Amino acid sequence: MAASTRPGPRRRGVARRWTGWGFVGPFMIVFALVFLAPIAYSIYLSLFRQQLVGGNAFVGLENYSRALSDPQLWSAAGRVSLFLVVQVPIMLGIALLVALAIDSGRLYGSGFFRISIFLPYAVPAVVATLMWGFMYGTRFGLIGNINDAFGISLPNPLSPDLVLASIGNIVTWEFVGYNMLIFYSALRVIPHSLYEAAEIDGAGQWRIISAIKLPAIRGALVIATIFSIIGSFQLFNEPSILQSLAPNAITTSFTPNLYAYSLGFSGQQYNYSATVAIIMGLLTMVIAYVVQLRGMRKEA
Repeated sequence: MAASTRPGPRRRGVARRWTGWGFVGPFMIVFALVFLAPIAYSIYLSLFRQQLVGGNAFVGLENYSRALSDPQLWSAAGRVSLFLVVQVPIMLGIALLVALAIDSGRLYGSGFFRISIFLPYAVPAVVATLMWGFMYGTRFGLIGNINDAFGISLPNPLSPDLVLASIGNIVTWEFVGYNMLIFYSALRVIPHSLYEAAEIDGAGQWRIISAIKLPAIRGALVIATIFSIIGSFQLFNEPSILQSLAPNAITTSFTPNLYAYSLGFSGQQYNYSATVAIIMGLLTMVIAYVVQLRGMRKEA
């Protein structure tokens, strides 16, 4: 009897395994090149220091020790933390209210409002910041025109006391539509039978929102919060662009990312800049992970 030419189970399993790696392989290569390799190189840089005598010398964790006692870094971290605590709840609250209003079916022209609120997210951050920076101007901008037209003196939005709130206004304007879309998408997958059952039981709209809608989109709320936390600690575009308009209010260490950028590209301190970036990355990761754990625990 001739021997069977069909491959055995073991060889078929190996073939399937390599087929899977063939599909995943291109992504893994790109992921390693654009994500893992830069992180590894940043860690490598953070362990060295460029010296006038001796060149690039290995210093171990000295850069990290310096960063942990750097008042400029922690002042910047405290500033973005304040930004996070104030701006993120306002932005997510507005986005949630808008999503609930559109999902209610009682808002006339809901499609128009949905597109209108999402439209600012399509505007590049650089363009949006330049636009708002012009409106904030007290000499040639909208604030200045209002002051001249009515003979009043409105507070300067780019003053040291108000510039962080002004940046928060820009970020809120940009990302309310993005977060609204996340919440609205989560609301649309809730079965309508739950609403019908609640109405039969005599539940009003507020009761439906609190007992059905909000618990059902808790996962979306957690995701939007995590994205907003990461975005707050990565704050860079808005203060960097407004810096030329408010040099006395926005310093080179206004945010951690702006500080790291200034160290690397203006101060030529690449090693210390990499150290600052790694510390802020770890801090952001820890805070986002804690928020995720708390959100999952409540959901469970």
